[in-house]
Amino acid sequence: MKTSDFNYYLPEELIAQEPLKDRASSRLMVLDKNTGEIEHKVFRDIKSYLKEGDCLVINDTKVMPARLIGERKGTGARVEVLLLTRKDIDTWEVLTYPGKKAKIGDKVVFGDGKLECEVIDIIEGGNRIVKFTYDGLFENVLDELGEMPLPPYITHKLEDKNRYQTVYAKNDGSAAAPTAGLHFTTELLKEIEEMGVKIAHVTLHVGLGTFRPVKVDDVQNHEMHSEYYIVEQEQADIINNARKNGGRIISVGTTSTRTLESVTDENGIVHAQSGWTKIFIYPGYKFKAIDCLITNFHLPESTLIMLVSALAGKENVLNAYKVAVEEKYRFFSFGDAMFIH
Repeated sequence: MKTSDFNYYLPEELIAQEPLKDRASSRLMVLDKNTGEIEHKVFRDIKSYLKEGDCLVINDTKVMPARLIGERKGTGARVEVLLLTRKDIDTWEVLTYPGKKAKIGDKVVFGDGKLECEVIDIIEGGNRIVKFTYDGLFENVLDELGEMPLPPYITHKLEDKNRYQTVYAKNDGSAAAPTAGLHFTTELLKEIEEMGVKIAHVTLHVGLGTFRPVKVDDVQNHEMHSEYYIVEQEQADIINNARKNGGRIISVGTTSTRTLESVTDENGIVHAQSGWTKIFIYPGYKFKAIDCLITNFHLPESTLIMLVSALAGKENVLNAYKVAVEEKYRFFSFGDAMFIH
């Protein structure tokens, strides 16, 4: 299976640069995974495709304002630091730009000295380990000085940080948003619950690896990035009970999907646990946990379009993307949605 099998033509003007004012007014393409049949709706119409007893699984991770712009102490040179993984309370694995200039012992100052970090190690792949010093709570300082780490294809400045955050985000830790969830409003979720649809929470902290292109020709040779997840017992019970009672498990996003498929056994039972997953889902994969998927439109040749193709079939997905281009759907993080059932 070739990476190029998952390529498609996308005009640059269809890449959504800004979120819509009303989250639930995005367009919704509905794709029947068995027949390939396509319908065109608005996202709030998702209610008409859900029924009592179904279980909607959402990823409640919260995006950190993880992009910091500072100056190298002593030279005043501009340095960008992107937080990736917290090692302990004040120590982080980060990306630095310009990358090769950050040497062990170098210090970077942010916000006129409100925050400072020192490079204490350089690890394989070139990422840096830095130790921060500051007054007060790190999260408060980060909220004041940090910017949202928007994907590289978004060139417009985001005026409201909350628009790159789901309305149910609560657990800090992501470097990117679980974007399928951006379409939900608090009101829409309440209406869905009132229909008798169960809503279960999982957590997967999305890493920047989600944007990393597949650089190998053969899909099976791609090494997947690792991401941390948490599934609590109460939430596992909600999902398992819904399945036991005949309800469908509807995953909101590829991140919820990867979490569920990582913690579900061969009998379809979801287990409460936490850890790191490197699960790579591409055509040929047999799904154990999910029946349906709400997702956005993904980059060509990405692991995300491969996951979607595993669920709905590559031909169906590529045809749906062709139609989406013809119908001028909006693509990627701030773009429109697809419901695969």
